[in-house]
Amino acid sequence: MSTTNGVDVEQLGQAVETITEEPEGGQFRFRAETEWTDGLQSVTSIDDFDQAGERIHTQEFHIEGDEPEQILGERAAPNAVELLLAALGSCLSVGYAANAAAMGIELDDLRFELEGDVDLRGFLGISEDVRAGYNTVTCTAYIDADASDEELTELKERVETTSPLLDNITNAVPLETDVVSARKREL
Repeated sequence: MSTTNGVDVEQLGQAVETITEEPEGGQFRFRAETEWTDGLQSVTSIDDFDQAGERIHTQEFHIEGDEPEQILGERAAPNAVELLLAALGSCLSVGYAANAAAMGIELDDLRFELEGDVDLRGFLGISEDVRAGYNTVTCTAYIDADASDEELTELKERVETTSPLLDNITNAVPLETDVVSARKREL
């Protein structure tokens, strides 16, 4: 077994080959269920997902959400925009580690610092001229690796064109929202 950065490079190559030959194997549906608990707190449960139409049950995860006291929360957990930064950092970490391994680059250290600016006037409906979400997000990648500047630039470009979360943030994703009244269902 040949691993680089903890990534089985042979298995990664086989996955790319398999999905190239059988694209349905690369079709995934992920799901999450969020339940409001109290105040501005919630808990999101993540368990199963579908691959190529087949339901796969895995370990269940629970992610708590809250708001800082300054935004009427209790700061019992990160808020949603902070979780978005965490998700982006996680996605970039996967992308850098896997692409570096595929390129034969051994990472000694990899860390991301992410920041985002939010103006609550958008969220609170005070100003239509202000976005409800992040105005800007910055990310600095700190990499200690056996790679030249050219290789690190190529690595960055590969990740920027293949990161699912970066794509979701920088391109509009169609979102359908339905509201179902629990009271009407009971009638």
